[in-house]
Amino acid sequence: MKKLCLLGLFVSLASHTVLAATTPAPLDNKDAFIGNLMKQMTLDEKIGQLRLISIGPEMPRELIRKEIAAGNIGGTFNSITRPENRPMQDAAMRSRLKIPMFFAYDVIHGHRTIFPIPLALASSWDMDAIGLSGRVAAREAAADSLDITFAPMVDISRDPRWGRTSEGFGEDTYLVSRIAGVMVKALQGSGANAADSIMASVKHFALYGAVEGGRDYNIVDMSPVKMYQDYLPPYRAAIDAGAGGVMVALNSINGVPATADTWLMNDLLRKQWGFKGLAVSDHGAIFELIKHGVARDGREAAKLAIKAGIHMSMNDTLYGKELPGLLKAGEIQQSDIDNAVRAVLDAKYDMGLFKDPYLRIGKAEDDPADTYADSRLHRAEARDVARRSLVLLKNQGETLPLKKTAKIALVGPLAKAPIDMMGSWAAAGRPAQSVTLFDGMTNALGAQSTLIYARGANITSDRKVLDYLNFLNFDAPEVVDDPRSAQVLIDEAVKAAKDADVVVAAVGESRGMSHESSSRTDLNIPANQRELIKALKATGKPLVLVLMNGRPLSILEEKDQADAILETWFSGTEGGNAIADVLFGDYNPSGKLPITFPRSVGQIPTYYNHLSIGRPFTPGKPGNYTSQYFDDTTGPLFPFGFGLSYTHFSLTDMALSSTTLNKTGKLDASVMVKNTGQRDGETVVQLYIQDVTGSMIRPVKELKNFQKIMLKAGEQKVVHFTITEEDLKFFNARLKYVAEPGKFNVQIGLDSQDVTQQSFELL
Repeated sequence: MKKLCLLGLFVSLASHTVLAATTPAPLDNKDAFIGNLMKQMTLDEKIGQLRLISIGPEMPRELIRKEIAAGNIGGTFNSITRPENRPMQDAAMRSRLKIPMFFAYDVIHGHRTIFPIPLALASSWDMDAIGLSGRVAAREAAADSLDITFAPMVDISRDPRWGRTSEGFGEDTYLVSRIAGVMVKALQGSGANAADSIMASVKHFALYGAVEGGRDYNIVDMSPVKMYQDYLPPYRAAIDAGAGGVMVALNSINGVPATADTWLMNDLLRKQWGFKGLAVSDHGAIFELIKHGVARDGREAAKLAIKAGIHMSMNDTLYGKELPGLLKAGEIQQSDIDNAVRAVLDAKYDMGLFKDPYLRIGKAEDDPADTYADSRLHRAEARDVARRSLVLLKNQGETLPLKKTAKIALVGPLAKAPIDMMGSWAAAGRPAQSVTLFDGMTNALGAQSTLIYARGANITSDRKVLDYLNFLNFDAPEVVDDPRSAQVLIDEAVKAAKDADVVVAAVGESRGMSHESSSRTDLNIPANQRELIKALKATGKPLVLVLMNGRPLSILEEKDQADAILETWFSGTEGGNAIADVLFGDYNPSGKLPITFPRSVGQIPTYYNHLSIGRPFTPGKPGNYTSQYFDDTTGPLFPFGFGLSYTHFSLTDMALSSTTLNKTGKLDASVMVKNTGQRDGETVVQLYIQDVTGSMIRPVKELKNFQKIMLKAGEQKVVHFTITEEDLKFFNARLKYVAEPGKFNVQIGLDSQDVTQQSFELL
């Protein structure tokens, strides 16, 4: 392939209205190279670079290639194979200036090998496992010719009604920020210009997880302090880790849509944080400024977006149409366009595309014989990460692990659900390559036992919900009902249960119920599945619930009915094998919840690090005139950080190295952790800090560090945490990042509620 050093070739003024050609700038001098290139670009070519086009019926491939060759498109998304993308890059190489295309896709939790959904990855509290998932995803995506992904999604989510809770890493600022940095570095590897890496574009900037009522695309109304303290840090962490791009959110923030918010995009992102990368609108977001009510028409929408610093218009209909007229009328400046163009070209340079436009596309003769071959998957890695993400919520009487010699009834609509196992945003994953729970248990058991299967129920008996879930699936319905009556299905399941020693019920949501635009008013397991669980409980057989879901569910009744509950989320390509590993004790579960489980939807929000109040409810004392719900127990069903094991751990001998800390000093917090059970196992030791008295109300506690450790049966280990003034800082009422002298409580535990505590003074 010819290298793009030919870009500097002289251009004839007779055929193009451009500035006189200049001496080609060296490719290894980024600023000079891009500056020289921009001098040769026409206005149409510049605006073409700002257009990110979706592959689809509205823009057929032949037309796309024609537009690319004319210099009218800067990048595409949703084309995900080398044979798809090579002709488009060929078209770019036929354009006047041969500016390469980039190819984008939503690689959220795996590309061809699907790892657990992000909420599940966060449940591992294992940064190595999370990093592995990102590195594998990047290698697979790059091998398929992709250059950039719209990930990681780091929106803080404290309202599980929001369908995109599944796509993020939970409710806690510190944990999500840690993961954000890990994922960016994993995706970008040794650099976004490496052949096995892709550029990360963190999303959704900003505050998208705080949409009012948990309803997707809704408004966000938030105080500046809460914004800076709780919701902005994960985006900052991703950018500090080197994320090359940001995707701008669809929501408004305090009355201004993010896509038109000059404070958000320029004052905060660029001036305060120093971001110099690529800013991309979300799908159709610029046009939606009209619907938001801040733009009269498409012309004004394009003006607001380019002025706010939105470099690329995703699924563009307005930049290409409106920017030339806006410039001619003097409503925008040439610098507005040039700044955006430079950001796009910078990103392409950073992706290595000017050095080699075919860096990730490769040569046709090297294309895989079968793009979808199973040999291209990374099954061992997916299985290992999935096992680490599972959370044991209940295990009464050591119901788990199951004996492989037992006679087991496997029931439930999610026992044989390959597409649901992958979860939302499953990229290029194929359901046929997913290992279902039935498959995984069958593989684990071999000929040693009997596995009796009965469906037991459909996903839902609500026809309206079913129609919604299948609405956008044009090729075939995603959720397919068993046509038999609900009672017949339950009767079959009850018969299977009575014939078995133990019952495993795979229940919860279909993946479409935890997806973009899939907000819910009800967090219960669907009613027909709850009827199945009741019928199974009535058999008197030990009952194990395997939950599959993309958000916390209200399972108060099910917690009482089940002998054991394993939260598996949506576990990905190898989910069935991973779940079976845990069910049969071949792997000891170690996951911890990254988000609180409410007792009911009426408790929302119920995140653990809420602010202190004047009349707190105290368990065991009368609730009158305290902050409580009088008709139910106050507090979560399962707290943040909670998760059981097949062994037991004790924490003793907590100690602080000093009762005081000065502003330049360090304090050591330690605790003895012992595995008091009969199995080797991992656990997550969590450090929380409470600022007891401050200039403004502070949270009751905040996660500040954690360590995941492995201990053999009977083994003990002292775990140390270092605390400095930096750990005590917060944004005060004037948005100054400060640590205030005074008393601090240090809490160490295995979840956010069960902790031991000591105190020190910051001098």
